[in-house]
Amino acid sequence: MSGRARRGGARPHAAASAGDVPDVLASSLRVVFCGINPGRVSAAAAAHFANPRNDFWRLLADAGFTPRLYAPEEQFALLELGIGLTNAAYRTTLGSGDLRAADFDRNRLERLVAEHAPRAVAFVGKEAYRGPFRERPELGPQERTIEDVGLFVLPSTSPANAAVPYAERLHWFEALRDWLDPVDRPAVRALVLDALDNVLLVKFVDSVGQVWWATPGGGGAEGESPEQTLRRELREELGLTEFELGPELWWREHTFAWAGRILRALERIFLVRVQEHEPSPTIDLAAEHVHDVRWWSLDELEATAEVLVPVRLPVLVRDLLTNGPWPEPIDAGV
Repeated sequence: MSGRARRGGARPHAAASAGDVPDVLASSLRVVFCGINPGRVSAAAAAHFANPRNDFWRLLADAGFTPRLYAPEEQFALLELGIGLTNAAYRTTLGSGDLRAADFDRNRLERLVAEHAPRAVAFVGKEAYRGPFRERPELGPQERTIEDVGLFVLPSTSPANAAVPYAERLHWFEALRDWLDPVDRPAVRALVLDALDNVLLVKFVDSVGQVWWATPGGGGAEGESPEQTLRRELREELGLTEFELGPELWWREHTFAWAGRILRALERIFLVRVQEHEPSPTIDLAAEHVHDVRWWSLDELEATAEVLVPVRLPVLVRDLLTNGPWPEPIDAGV
């Protein structure tokens, strides 16, 4: 299993929105809280969650996201803490029940997330999530992601949600805080080349249809050496058992959301040379979200519009074929 590659991010800045309340955004934030839309009090203050009866700012402090209780007018100071703010819909209404389906622009939200590449988006209320995605979520982490970005649903902090006790709302804010800390996942992967210098890649398709191609391999089991892990993974994914393990070429560290978790992949990528091989997996690859395995020529890799992991794979392969391995493994990037 492999994390997708982010497609870059914008320089840090606070972004102005088209509505009455500005987005509070920068690149590579830890989390962006996404409310449903501005109410009249927030619009008048040009600040998120400005209604004094809204528990959002108190919950941020009590859950440890902020070192003290912040006021809505201090919203841009959240950027220094790795926190951003936006809304699922920009139009101001008296209540969220006045919103129409057309007020939710999923494409805008996905562009915003792709541009700024936060670790996660936390939707403040189920309706803030349901509006753009047209599906009913449960509270907590979601299977759906936006590229590498994880999605989490919190209870609404609005006074209209007073039936949910404060303690329960705090529980979910604390769960989000803990969930944002990545789980380290050491992995070993292989650049498999045949006699014609073709590259063997596996195709991943996640639960919402996002697609990418990556080198075969995966996470290590308890007590395995890197070579043991790689031999097991290549046997399972490719049916490849007879090979000599070549030098370690590259390393890669990448944080991404997968199956409702935030993972930090710590990958080591080795060279494996074979004369030829017809992939014949020995496990059900669909259960691993793998939907295809095939050989690629370098020309095909350089010309493809498919998402490759790492993104620089064609450049790295051409450098390897031209100059041979580096004396020490190099960073392959995302």
